[in-house]
Amino acid sequence: MKKTVGIIGANGYTGSELIRLLAFHPHVTLSFLYSRSNSGTRISDLYPDLTTVCEMVLTDKSEDVDILFLCLPHKESQNWLTQNPVKDETLVIDLGNDFRLEGNFGNRNFIYGLPEINKKQLVGAKSIANPGCFATAIQLALLPLAEKGVLNEVFTTGITGSTGAGQSLQATTHFTWRNDNVSAYKTLTHQHVDEILQQLIVFNNKEVNLNFVPWRGDFARGIFTSSTMKTELELEEIEHLYQDFYAEEPFVTVSRKAVDLKQVVNTNRCVIQIEKSGNVVVIHSAIDNLLKGASGQAVQNMNLAMNWEENAGLNLKPIAF
Repeated sequence: MKKTVGIIGANGYTGSELIRLLAFHPHVTLSFLYSRSNSGTRISDLYPDLTTVCEMVLTDKSEDVDILFLCLPHKESQNWLTQNPVKDETLVIDLGNDFRLEGNFGNRNFIYGLPEINKKQLVGAKSIANPGCFATAIQLALLPLAEKGVLNEVFTTGITGSTGAGQSLQATTHFTWRNDNVSAYKTLTHQHVDEILQQLIVFNNKEVNLNFVPWRGDFARGIFTSSTMKTELELEEIEHLYQDFYAEEPFVTVSRKAVDLKQVVNTNRCVIQIEKSGNVVVIHSAIDNLLKGASGQAVQNMNLAMNWEENAGLNLKPIAF
């Protein structure tokens, strides 16, 4: 029998993206779509692309299900779980940042859901904290060097699409402001830095200094990061490190060709490219912020937790044109 799924915050970008994925997933069926602000509205009226894909009506009532996804604004997941107790046997996957740094909540201990480093712990897990989008792209770019213990001072720039800001209208998400425009924001203070360092320091076995400058891009979805540091390792040695580290990972590809966003948008993939000049190495990584950076990774984590094939429901093709 298929497992039942509920989505809390189904009207947002990550929630609606989950609907698109789960509507065709071989092992689950959607039981309810929760939204306080749009209760009583058909989801396809909010997202016409879901016409015939999902015609469910949003509700402000939750039900007992096998799997629960929390797609709420940051810092609201904990409040929702406090007000709406969930059975211990229910798999809870939080796409917010409530449990990424501190994973204990009542009887639940949230596992950090970056599959490429925590796959064994995710199998059978009942509580999963889905990583942030920039955190996913930057960690995947740096983890092999961290495992080698050679990370020191890292300078990272990253550009993200407007969907990364969420659905709530802001001055910097207006089309007239965003179109043909690029800007930096939260320079050196982005909320994902602590999350990134928490994992990298464990692998690196010493402190890492990450200087991160995020940028707003004039496109809807995707993240492209470039991380720069000094190292005496040769390029070929670094490439071998990455190939070995990700050899068994179905969604990470190490490329010797130039990478770009169109290779990954609409997929759960991360593509990495390494360049080196003198003693300076640059690691590029590209992901779709709504898929590998959010909803796709959440489905990947669900698959692992339920002991299903890791790529179930995630065989997606990029949009090349």
